[in-house]
Amino acid sequence: MDSNKKAACQAQHQDPPLKEKRCGRRAFLKGAATAAAVGSAAMVTGCGGGLPMGGEALKLQFNEFFKKHYRLMTPKEKDETVNRLEQLAKLRQHVDVQISAAPPVDDVLFGYAFNVTRCEGYMACVAACVKENNLDRRTDTQYIRIFEMEHGRMTPDSGDGKFFHEVPVEDHFYMGVQCYHCQNAPCVKACPTQATWQEPDGIVVVDYDWCIGCRYCIAACPYYGRRFNWNDPVVPVAEITKKQHYLGNRLRKRGQMEKCTFCVQRSRNGRLPACVDACPTGARVFGNLLDPDSEIRFVLKNKKVFRHKEDLGTDPKFWYFVD
Repeated sequence: MDSNKKAACQAQHQDPPLKEKRCGRRAFLKGAATAAAVGSAAMVTGCGGGLPMGGEALKLQFNEFFKKHYRLMTPKEKDETVNRLEQLAKLRQHVDVQISAAPPVDDVLFGYAFNVTRCEGYMACVAACVKENNLDRRTDTQYIRIFEMEHGRMTPDSGDGKFFHEVPVEDHFYMGVQCYHCQNAPCVKACPTQATWQEPDGIVVVDYDWCIGCRYCIAACPYYGRRFNWNDPVVPVAEITKKQHYLGNRLRKRGQMEKCTFCVQRSRNGRLPACVDACPTGARVFGNLLDPDSEIRFVLKNKKVFRHKEDLGTDPKFWYFVD
């Protein structure tokens, strides 16, 4: 055997077992057929992290693989899907979650404003977002980035997004960046499966199960607003936020895109996003753009406001302002 063939043979034997690879539709169906042939006690290896795929669990997982796109589901089908996900979460993580499919509220269009003169760079917003949205702890995934800026510079591209020192720093200010929920969102146009779209309340969402992981949306977004799961996210069971939304903070999988959703599980229930609640300086403002008496409308009318890369025509619903 020549040296090249020998090296290839050794590499083949050193590869991780196939069960560690992502379970696709074909692999799942093959495993399901095997389970059906040998009895309800069979295990479908490689799917769902070693989930016993007999009886009820097999049926739940099978229906999950063939459910419709979220926008095509009837209210009844959405309820059935949510119920399946809650049961699967209990089987997989041994945790009781409550997943909502609450629709947009009529006459509501959400908007966000960030006060660059008040933010002190404390990162309380980042920590709250990570906890609320069940973000991967292993890779330290974050929807929000805070940039330390020198005076005279007004775009995050020119700031320091990786500072590790005591804040605030004299003669600097801080700028938060996250998904801007653009009215003319490039990510929506780029998605080949229509897995991402904008809801009537202005929130740009993702149907995680219809995302094919092509990452076109990352390339299209000019604001670094998207995140991709290269591995199955790790969230300790004790730290899982149990109040979830189908289009929001439910647990994601490897190969799926995710992003800020203005905490849809909170905002559609009349609550502020976690980052707004957590901000110790009151630098974050969130509300209904259609309500003339809302705080966000007051900011837009009475403060000096600007938007990041407004010349691109994306029409973000996220403003920066100064006192």
